[in-house]
Amino acid sequence: MRTLKRICLASASPRRLELLQSLGLYVEVIPSDYDEPENPALTPRELAQRHAHEKLRSVTARLGAAFAFPTLAADTVVDRDGAALNKPRDADEARAMLASLSGREHLVHTAVAIAFPDGEPSVEFCETTRVRFHELTSDEIADYVASGEPFDKAGGYGIQGRAAALVDGIEGDFYTVMGLPLGRVVRTLRARGYRTESGNVADAH
Repeated sequence: MRTLKRICLASASPRRLELLQSLGLYVEVIPSDYDEPENPALTPRELAQRHAHEKLRSVTARLGAAFAFPTLAADTVVDRDGAALNKPRDADEARAMLASLSGREHLVHTAVAIAFPDGEPSVEFCETTRVRFHELTSDEIADYVASGEPFDKAGGYGIQGRAAALVDGIEGDFYTVMGLPLGRVVRTLRARGYRTESGNVADAH
């Protein structure tokens, strides 16, 4: 078993960076240039998987044979009755998204793709968590949108921030909603012969 000290993140997400750093890893950030196009032919889960796959492909193609440690890409899609909710483009769209989630359940899919050095085959998987919102008043929605949090987040909210007050409960992994299912990531790395210095994270989920 090799101790993993370094990983490449194929994403500019500050939340994913923070989560990987919580494992005691040095994270090299190389954002993907994949533009995440909408694709109505795919289900929200399939869309997350496609985006994660293409983000990883984009970065590993730029690195070529040069990378000497695992490279990880991820994508999160909020699924409201089979419709994919992406990052809101403006305040009106953010308000509409949050109103559509008020008082009901939705799904959050986070897909992960990991490439390994030395010609090892890559791994891809997707985790899903069910989230239930409180009934939200128009003032609650307006206050949250005014905070600026919704605009870089799928579905218009981040569960780890002020939106925690909007959430009535979840069924599944909290970190999947945050953007990276850490327990599954750690277990996948261990299955490939890598352990993190904080290896007991995998036992916490």
